Amino acid sequence: MTRTGAPADHVGCFHEAVCYGSDEELLATVLPFLVGGADAKEPTVVSLGPEKADLVRRALPRSAAVTFLRGDSVYARPAAVIRTYRELFEGYVADGAGQIRIVGEIPRPSLGATWNWWARYEAAINRAYDDYPLWSLCAYDTRVCPSWVLDDVASTHPRTLHADGRHEPSATYAAPASFLSAWPPLADDPLQSLSPLIALVDPTAAQARHTVRLVDSGLPADEVEDLVVAVSEVVTNALRHGRPPVRVRYWSGADRIVVAVTDGGPGPADPYAGLIPSRDSASGGLGLWITHQSCNYVAFSSSVEGFTLRLTAGNPY
Repeated sequence: MTRTGAPADHVGCFHEAVCYGSDEELLATVLPFLVGGADAKEPTVVSLGPEKADLVRRALPRSAAVTFLRGDSVYARPAAVIRTYRELFEGYVADGAGQIRIVGEIPRPSLGATWNWWARYEAAINRAYDDYPLWSLCAYDTRVCPSWVLDDVASTHPRTLHADGRHEPSATYAAPASFLSAWPPLADDPLQSLSPLIALVDPTAAQARHTVRLVDSGLPADEVEDLVVAVSEVVTNALRHGRPPVRVRYWSGADRIVVAVTDGGPGPADPYAGLIPSRDSASGGLGLWITHQSCNYVAFSSSVEGFTLRLTAGNPY
């Protein structure tokens, strides 16, 4: 099967942003895209929050074969989204799909304190989904998106689709590896204004794991155990691939645990670390990927102190 529409001559992922300022503009942009996919018998998927999904569902012709996913469930953690979608796309391609169409929207809470790792997600999928004949529209509501989110959207999407059907290249698009290699200054979690509850220097992974369980947070046991796994992986990576000293600091609030792991090194050499699984044990890539599956927020930063990886269990907002 051949591809239809704007990506007809494109190989791999055709990644576009849809920046809309009204419900009418959203529908004017995505309905032709969805109906075109259904008419071409291409797998066509909507992954929006409940309100936007209902809006689109009501506007679609009843005959349009479109699959709806719960966007607020799908977009829980960036690495998990990549894993879920790659499995979905693999199935469609195995069934003979020549093109897959998807409209998705990152939930509004993720446009705030945790936007950094979603910006990284948007950059990474230019590579992570390039194995598939995918036409991907990422929707952003300009009524609620901060300007710095929209700046990152322009930097991570090669082009924008407009309501009048124009496909406009982004003048500020950055190569994914370049975007991901820039470790921006990381704003502290408010808990970090307090002295850490516990601070360790050059602990073993076992000591770091044990210390997580000493922090009384009131979080569900499964979330604490996920953090235990993540801390173990990160401390192991820091000891093997970073530079001493390795410092591990723990904070706890009413709804979350924050753990910061700092070593004197420059951080992972692979810009996609954590978002795309790696079997290269020499780089620690698989451990970082496991970490991204286990925490509700993972943030990187680099400074004169070295490289810091901050993990959050519980509510990261």
